[in-house]
Order: sequence, then structure tokens, then C-alpha cells
Amino acid sequence: MAKTFQHSAISVFTIILLLIEHSEQLQTSQGQTLVRIQRLLSYPDILNGWNSTSDFCNIDPTSSVTVVCYEDTITQLHIIGNKGSPMLPRNFSIDSFVTTLVSLPDLKVLTLASLGLWGSLPGKIARLSSLEIMNMSSNFLYDPIPKDLSSLTSLQTLILDDNMFSGELPHWLGSLPLLTVLSLRKNMFNGSLPSSFNALENLRVLALSHNYFDGEVPDFSSLTNLQVLDLEDNAFGPQYPQLGKKLVTLVLSKNKFRDGLPDEVSSYYQLHHLDLSHNKFVGPFPQYLLSLPSITYLNVADNKFTGVLFENQSCSVELEFVDLSSNLISGHLPKCLKSDSKEKIMYAGNCLATRNQNQHPLAFCRNEALAVGILPQHKKRRRDSNIIALGVIGGIVGGIALVGLIFLAVKKVNSRKTIKRPTTRLISENASTGYPSKLLSDARYISQTMKLGALGIPAYHTFSLEELEEATNNFDTSAFMGEGSQGQMYRGRLKNGSYVAIRCLKMKRSYSTQNFMHHIELISKLRHRHLVSALGHCFECYLDDSSVSRIFLVFEYVPNGTLRSWISERRAKRTLNWAQRIAAAIGVAKGIQFLHTGIVPGVYSNNLKITDVLLDQNLVAKISSYNLPLLTENTGKVVHRVSSVGSKDSSTSSRTNQEEKIDVYDFGVILLEIIVGKPMNHRNEVDVLKDQLQASITSDAAARRSMVDPAVQRGCSDQSLKTMMEVCVRCLQKNPADRPSVEDVIWNLQFAAQVQDGWRGDSSEGSPGSPSHPPQLHLMLP
Repeated sequence: MAKTFQHSAISVFTIILLLIEHSEQLQTSQGQTLVRIQRLLSYPDILNGWNSTSDFCNIDPTSSVTVVCYEDTITQLHIIGNKGSPMLPRNFSIDSFVTTLVSLPDLKVLTLASLGLWGSLPGKIARLSSLEIMNMSSNFLYDPIPKDLSSLTSLQTLILDDNMFSGELPHWLGSLPLLTVLSLRKNMFNGSLPSSFNALENLRVLALSHNYFDGEVPDFSSLTNLQVLDLEDNAFGPQYPQLGKKLVTLVLSKNKFRDGLPDEVSSYYQLHHLDLSHNKFVGPFPQYLLSLPSITYLNVADNKFTGVLFENQSCSVELEFVDLSSNLISGHLPKCLKSDSKEKIMYAGNCLATRNQNQHPLAFCRNEALAVGILPQHKKRRRDSNIIALGVIGGIVGGIALVGLIFLAVKKVNSRKTIKRPTTRLISENASTGYPSKLLSDARYISQTMKLGALGIPAYHTFSLEELEEATNNFDTSAFMGEGSQGQMYRGRLKNGSYVAIRCLKMKRSYSTQNFMHHIELISKLRHRHLVSALGHCFECYLDDSSVSRIFLVFEYVPNGTLRSWISERRAKRTLNWAQRIAAAIGVAKGIQFLHTGIVPGVYSNNLKITDVLLDQNLVAKISSYNLPLLTENTGKVVHRVSSVGSKDSSTSSRTNQEEKIDVYDFGVILLEIIVGKPMNHRNEVDVLKDQLQASITSDAAARRSMVDPAVQRGCSDQSLKTMMEVCVRCLQKNPADRPSVEDVIWNLQFAAQVQDGWRGDSSEGSPGSPSHPPQLHLMLP
């Protein structure tokens, strides 16, 4: 009996030891994963305390780092870097990082914010099948959201704010049954929202601000749990969205909504924060907004609301901020809004009976209301009143015509003088300057700061002429860079020390204000890592009729010359090695991709040449000359654009595809020069070399290597070279239908970069004035 008991005790003890050993192995394995993550993140300061002996499950949590375990298995990982953290080094691989991360299979909560992660998010992250919360905000992730995430059926919160994700939102997002929070602020998404979103019954927060969405908002009235809807700074509209009644925060500012508000807004009893500013809402101001029971913040600035306010109007006791500025409201400011704090109550630019905050005369609001077709109700009811109104309008038109004749007479007598009217912002704040109301309202919308600060590109804004004169020493000849069909170019230095290129464009014919604003809005969105991006603009106007005489477009200054000077001109014995050439080709292709799909309308037929590609201080390729409609229309050239991306119209789709393939051919010519290292100046040269490349592809490695630029022959792998040649030949096909898509080009070039990156050949190639390691595929952000 004693022996049996002893035997049993030994067995139990052995099992306990095995369990302890298994637990230690599991803990050690996950600990090694965290240490590997630390290394892949380049040992950030916030992870200084981590090492192979750390007991991660018992480390005290901080605001930056938290590890939570359940039964010795990591279930939560939070790593939050410093705001504005730069991109991780060039050797960082998002694929390797995610491969390591999925070694923590029981993760339910994952936060990786402000860590400098960059690259296209790999779909394998969906192997974390237990994920309930994922937050990867404030990084540099790009391309569409991977479809693999659709398998995360337990996902409740998805936060990808402040990245560079692009493309349209996928329909499968609407099939995540438990999704409660979807936040995609400050990205580059475009297109309309999928109708499948109305199936997200558990959704409480939908934040899509600062993107490029457009079109109607889907019917969200079925989302009975939705409390926060933030659509700021897109192009949604024109119809006000259908929403549920449990909203707490509603932000629709800086979109294209118009007409009046529906009556249902009066039933938003839980609404705390309402922002409708910078739209085109018309009709009487809904005074019930001031008395919604829970309202604390109300902003309806920069619309066309009319109507009369009364001193005895009631307000919610919770109200803390009101902005009624720049509407057409008259009457008296309600006593409940009279406050000693000017910051809380703003109402400038109306026609209120007060001397405070720059009010217009009452006639101004009445005339503006007529101009936008807002007639008082009693004038709509009686025909004779309509006749009177038409008579009044006719008198006004006659008066305007008379004034116009006087102006023409003065115009013939006096020489034409220009006045410095520097910025659209100044114009929008002074309604007495004579600019039409359409220009004023659009200028307010367009002059808002643009996105992409994370890319290192300064925010787009309007410049004063004085700023540009100071930057160029009054446009001195020493700042003159050249003149072409698209205006004069000057080099300038701003007060902050940064250099810019300033294009001065004289307007050869009159433009409608609507056309002007459309062009400026488009130019302000052409901001991308691989474009010489627009930084701002300035108008100079004639004194006599306030029409625009010159436009100054301000672009970033790119200091390292053209791509050709690094490939085939060989100035100062500088040249790009093979890896750098692939990286430059990928950069140009991604710049083209953005021109086609990153904005609406897309920009096509850009007549690209290798001399239009510049290299910055890091040898990043940037397209400097592309089809800006304002420039091409002013010179009388044909403008190739399409009205929307993804149009179902067959003729539009066919034309878009054809115009895309024109740019693909031009890219093929650039790629040909990159490969052979000789300038391509004639079409015959291109055809001959294309045929030679095609023959060498099916031949042996020696034949292929004989075609490549001698400066890089020893530094390129054969597979990489072959892939580049194949892409080039396909791009140069005579039949546009036989040419690849831009996406196909990028995919193959990335493959060539990966092959080259893993190849260990003759490393004698230098890297002129560039980082010690040649740039890899992962560097080329879209």
C-alpha cells in the first residue's frame, strides 16, 4: 500500500513538473516574440525595459506600454509611441513584423499607435482570429484595407486613423456582425460608402472625416445604436442623410450638403454636438437647434441660412458654443446668446440688428437670398407678389447693366491697373470687395488646410502676394528658373527657410468663378509622396472689375535634378545603382496611380517624360509635370479627365482605360531609359530598343545583361532585370489594350525589387550621395 502511494505521489509530482515546464515554455515563446517585436521596431525608448528575461505578464502597465495575460497567455498588447513619430528605418518590413505578431494567437486587443509602421498591411494579420479591438492609428500604412480582415468575426473596434489607406471602402465591412466602432479618419479613401453599412446594427461610432469620400450617404436610419457620426471634410451630398435619433455627436462640416434641414432633426433629443458648417444649406435657420435639450455645441457657419431671430428666443441651458457666422440671418440676437465671452458666441457676417461682429446691411441678406432662390413664403403664395418681385429683380438687373456700361467707359479711358488682392481667405472675409457669393463660399471651403501632414508635406494654404514677393526678392531675375507654355517659374525661399517653386500664370481669357474654384480645389488635392506637390496659391486681381489677372501656384522645391541626369547624363559622375533605379520606377508608377485614382476626377494623359521626374534629397522620385487642368485649359490644350472613378457608364469606362494606357506607354519609355541608360529622344529609338529587349528576354542571361546600362551590369540580378524588361516591353505595346494596368506594373516592379533585395551579387556599385544602403521596395510609399 505504501509503495502504491509512493508510486502515485511520484506520478503526480512528475505531471506537475511537466505542466510547469510547458507553462514556462509557452511564456518563454511569447516572451521571445515580444523581444523580436522590440527589435523590429528598432528598439524604441518606450520598450527599453524589455529583455529576454522579462516577466512580461507582470510588468506594470504605463500609458505607453501594457501587456495583459490570461493564464500565461498574452491577450492584450498596447504599444503607443510618441505623437508624430517618424517612419521606421528603411530595412523595416511590415510583412516580417506581422508574421512575428501573429505568433501571439490569443490576442484579443491590439494597439500599435504612433510607431512609424509603414507599408501595405498584410492580410495575414487576420490570423489573429480572436481579435476584438484593433487600433493601428497614426502610422504610415497604405493601400486598401486587406480583405482578409473580413474573417475577424469577433472584431468590435477597428481604428486606422491618420494613415494613408486608400481606395474605396469594401462592402464586407458591413458584414462584421459585432462591429461597434469604425474610425478611419485622416486617410485617402475615396468613392461612396457601401450600402452594406446599414446592416451594422451594433455600430455606435462611425468616423470617416478628412478623406475623399463623395456621393450620397446611405440610409442609416436603421442604425438605432449610432451615437457618433463624423463625416467632416469630404464631398458628401447633396442630400441630408437619413439618420437615427440617438445621435450624440453629428459632424457634417466641409461637405456638399445643400437645401434645408429635415424636420426630423428637431427630435435629436440626445444630441450634444452638431456641426453643419461650410456646406450650402439654405432656407430659414431652424431655431429649434438652439433649444435642443442636450445641445452644448452648435456650428452652422458658412451656409445660406435665412430667417429672423428674436430676442425672446429660448436656448438650451446646456449650450456652451454657438457659431452662426456668414449666413443671411436678420433680426435681433437672442438674449440667451448674449455672452461676455466672444469665443463662445459668434455671429459675424449676418444682418443682425447689432453693431457687434461686422454685420451686413439688411438689404445684403435680402439680395443674397434672392440670388440663391430663397423667396419668402408669402411671395410664393400670391402671383401678383411674384410679378412685383420679378419687377424688382428686373430693376436690379437694369441697374447692374447701367453700372457695367459705366465701368466699360472708364475701362477705355484709364489704363488697366492691377491691385494686390492676395488670398482667397482675405477675399472670403470681405464681402464688400465685389466678388460674387459663389466665389466667397467656395473660397472658404477650399482654403481649409489639407491633409497629408504625416507625409512631411506642409498643409495647403493660400499665400499673400507680399509673401511671394519677399520669397523671390520681388521676382528678381536671380530667382527666375525658366518660362514655358505653362507660365514663368521662380525659385523662392519662405520665411520658415523652406524653398519653393512658384509658377506664375497669366490668365488669357475670363474664367467663371465656379471654374476657378473647381480648379483650385483639384490642385489642392494633388499632394502625394511621388508628385511635386502643390503647397498653395495666390490670386492677383484687376482693380476695375476684380477679375483674376494672374494666379501663382506654389509647389515644393525638389533639389536633386531630373531622373535623366542620374541615369543617362552622368553629371559629376553620379548615377543610380540598380536597386535605386527600381525604387525610382516604383515611385513614378505610384505617382501615376495616384493621378488616376487618388482624386476625383482623375488626371490622365499627362505626357510624362523622364525629364519631368525629379529626385529629392533622399533620391525619392517625384513627377513634376502633370496635366493640371487650369494650366492646360489656359494654354488651349485638350484636358483629359473623367468625371468619376468607377463609373458604370461603358463609354466613360472605356475612355478612362484608354487614357490610362497612354500614361502607361509614357512610363514604358521612362523605364526603357532606366534600363539601358541611354536617352530616348525619338520614337524610332524606342521601337528598336523594345524589339531588342523582347528578343533578349527569351534568350540567355548574358544577352539580357548586354542590354543593360554598363554602370549597373554587375549589380543587378538576372531575375530582377528580366522582370523589369518584361514590364517595359508590355508597357510599350502598340495596342493600348495589350498594355498592363498601372496596378499590374507596380506589382511586378515590387517583385523585381524583392528579388534584387535578396540577391547578393557584386556590391562594388556605389550609391552617390545617398544613404549607405540602397533603397528597397518598402521605401516606396504610395
